Amino acid sequence: MSEAGEMVVVGSGPNGLTAAVRLARAGFAVRVLEAKQTPGGGARTEQLTIPGFHHDVCSAIHPTALISPAFRELDLAGRGVRWIFSPIELAHPFDDGSAAILLRSIDETAARLGEDGRAWLGLFLPFLDRSDSLFHEILRPIRLPRSPGLLARFAVSAMQPAEGLARSRFRTPRARALFAGCAAHSAVPLDRLGTASFGLVLALAAHAAGWPSAERGSASITAALVSILRDHAGAIETGREVTSLAELGDARAVVFDLTPRQLVAIAGPALPSRYRSALARYRYGPGTFKIDWALDAPVPWTAPECRSASTVHLGGTLEEIVRAEREVGENRHPERPFVLFAQQSVFDPTRAPEGRHTGWAYCHVPHRSSEDMTGRIEAQIERFAPGFRDRILARRTRTSAATEADNPNMIGGDIGGGANDLLQFLFRPAARWNPYTTPDPRLFLGSSSTPPGGGVHGMCGHQAAGAVLASA
Repeated sequence: MSEAGEMVVVGSGPNGLTAAVRLARAGFAVRVLEAKQTPGGGARTEQLTIPGFHHDVCSAIHPTALISPAFRELDLAGRGVRWIFSPIELAHPFDDGSAAILLRSIDETAARLGEDGRAWLGLFLPFLDRSDSLFHEILRPIRLPRSPGLLARFAVSAMQPAEGLARSRFRTPRARALFAGCAAHSAVPLDRLGTASFGLVLALAAHAAGWPSAERGSASITAALVSILRDHAGAIETGREVTSLAELGDARAVVFDLTPRQLVAIAGPALPSRYRSALARYRYGPGTFKIDWALDAPVPWTAPECRSASTVHLGGTLEEIVRAEREVGENRHPERPFVLFAQQSVFDPTRAPEGRHTGWAYCHVPHRSSEDMTGRIEAQIERFAPGFRDRILARRTRTSAATEADNPNMIGGDIGGGANDLLQFLFRPAARWNPYTTPDPRLFLGSSSTPPGGGVHGMCGHQAAGAVLASA
């Protein structure tokens, strides 16, 4: 039972912990309640295969961490987070043994894209020069812009379907596929409006700050946030599943790092029927099928560039990626899925015993799918790294249904907090001027179901805490 005047945060993912830290730093008594036995939500690291092999349970590579205003304020590096950068941010291999690459240097990236180099510069350079201003605009809810010209120029490209933008901007299969792979993080068919925004933001983040992983795993980000919270007298209680508001007693304010479905289940009687109905209409996106591997050697990529990248996109051409994501959108399981692969141990020796390695990958599948995609994912890896299966010591697979069973916040295996189609992405979780507030002045929502959506950046919780402070 919470004490009168205490702020409570339900859920300890990066957003929940960031909200708690902001409230505690403002001088309030804060208590975080977490249903699992360890904090972190999607930012946890565990020995999922063989002892000594450390795997990120969900989030692994963090393109939005370094561009996050919330994380910049907190000095995570001063709390032990060491960001690991690979020489190449992203590699995208092709069947001829070559690969398109995304580098921190936009000029070097453009040079590697040949005849599309000028087009790549023309698309990204205007935003890179003012990236801090742009990230400030897009990592928050829709508001009157501080940089209206910049945001308007971004919107012209961002609101387009990723497939259309790739075809109109680029001539070569390499540049088209490189952009499409970034856009496919949206988990939305790439012929839909707004999907280009994901490709723009993720590629721009690579040029502006990089796509790092965290040394020792994503759990180190959680540990840093917990450390800051405790330094400001905040408390965390694990193994505390909240099922009703009555359990929260006289808390002054409650921030939920949960999706709308859980908010309604816990707080429904305190919410007006119209708002409950709006939350009930909130839609969740496709699921994921994830595999973690313990390997006896690095992945034997054919393209040498892949050996220098912590992230590898396995999808082939633009046409293949578009087809795979369309099939998922049609509730089918693609035979050749678009696979997101991470190999953190190549650059971070803390992840595995000496000479051994880890692999991390997932693909999109229909919502709440229980289909085993192991063969199809490994076939995509073998396609670009013949002999990969011979290096597997152990694997651990997780269907979408199992993902939700492990973390009920990931409805149907949706790791992004909700479907990312254009209107819902802009107005999640419901059409309100302040999406972090609810009709009950004591209750707030600060999960990835609020702007700016999924990713380890803490901005949803940071802004929810700001709404709490504005009302305090």
